[in-house]
Amino acid sequence: MQFLGFVFSCLTKLAGNVQLLLKLFFFMFFTYVLESKIDGRLYKGLTQNLDQRIIEHNSGKNKSTKAFRPWKLVYFEAFETRLEARIREKYFKTGSGRKFLVNKLKT
Repeated sequence: MQFLGFVFSCLTKLAGNVQLLLKLFFFMFFTYVLESKIDGRLYKGLTQNLDQRIIEHNSGKNKSTKAFRPWKLVYFEAFETRLEARIREKYFKTGSGRKFLVNKLKT
């Protein structure tokens, strides 16, 4: 539901731009970072439906995240293509990407 709040705030700013709104809702890929409320670990992933993916993580449908539920969304970026999102996800999983996220999440 955090994502829906973000979308609603964007809608008020973009109300006149139908083409951009369609692109935002139907053709975006998201690289996201979840934080475990249990131990603070971060999980990085990508999806086309951010709200649904968070629900899946919190309902235990993902083996990698099941034991560390509940999760909260702490960061995401939107991309036009799956390839761009995948490249960014891979970056987040590197040493420099982890440092970037630590610094980004501090602010």
